[in-house]
Amino acid sequence: MTSDKRETFGRIGIWSGALHASRVDADGRKAIAEAAAEIEELGYGTLWLGGSPSPDDAAALVDATRTITVATGILSIWDHTAEEVAARISAIDASARGRFVLGLGVSHDALAPQYAKPYSAMVEYLDALDAADPSVGAGHRLLAALGPKMLKLASDRSLGAHPYLVSAAHTAEARQALGPEALLAPELSVVLDTDLDRARDTARGMLAMYLKLPNYTGNLLRLGFTEGDFDGGGSARLLDALFALGDVERVKERTRAYVDAGADHVALQVVTADEGRTGLPLAEYRELADAFGDEL
Repeated sequence: MTSDKRETFGRIGIWSGALHASRVDADGRKAIAEAAAEIEELGYGTLWLGGSPSPDDAAALVDATRTITVATGILSIWDHTAEEVAARISAIDASARGRFVLGLGVSHDALAPQYAKPYSAMVEYLDALDAADPSVGAGHRLLAALGPKMLKLASDRSLGAHPYLVSAAHTAEARQALGPEALLAPELSVVLDTDLDRARDTARGMLAMYLKLPNYTGNLLRLGFTEGDFDGGGSARLLDALFALGDVERVKERTRAYVDAGADHVALQVVTADEGRTGLPLAEYRELADAFGDEL
């Protein structure tokens, strides 16, 4: 990865699906803005807006911060037209627009009724972004890519790839598919709990939804897991490959494994036993920031 991309994204980011300002009331929007500002202050390089965000959600995070890169992880191409997205991005203040990166994905058949020919649909969407006035060119976007074909497209027509729910082994394969220059920024889910059985239970609670989506399970089968690994919410082997379970030193060890496999940046998603508590586990973000220190 070139040095300018490294400076843009940093080594470690925070990924959260609880940062949707468009889905909450005024108090909720204030809490999201304050959380985004604190994540920036803690030193993380990128704030990833997860959970099928809208362009307005992304704009709110850009407005709430000053220096951190804000990226969608991932905006569904079925939810918003390319023209709509390009117009909304152009409305972001010019001084901040350069630190916004549009992460795009094709979502899943079960979640998008119009889902069809995902690769062709993504190509057409990228064409439309290029043709928009103003355009959203390759240097301002990346793709949620898992398989070789989409990874190649990510390398050819965007900054690179943001794979979700992947192992370090997938990261090594993705690096080979992308080539040396494209950005590779996988997501890594984290459960900060030294009770391993309890941590695995928490991980299974988060993983259950994803094991119903063939795009993810198909990718895991390609990586050598079996249908049996999906039983009971996920085998210990599967959980240990997809999550960082334990204390902060274990999280650092697992993060290094992804970097050693070829990741330029790792987006950490903190998963807690009580996701309904706030949805924004700021105490865990602080603990991780202290542990990573200058590595951020």
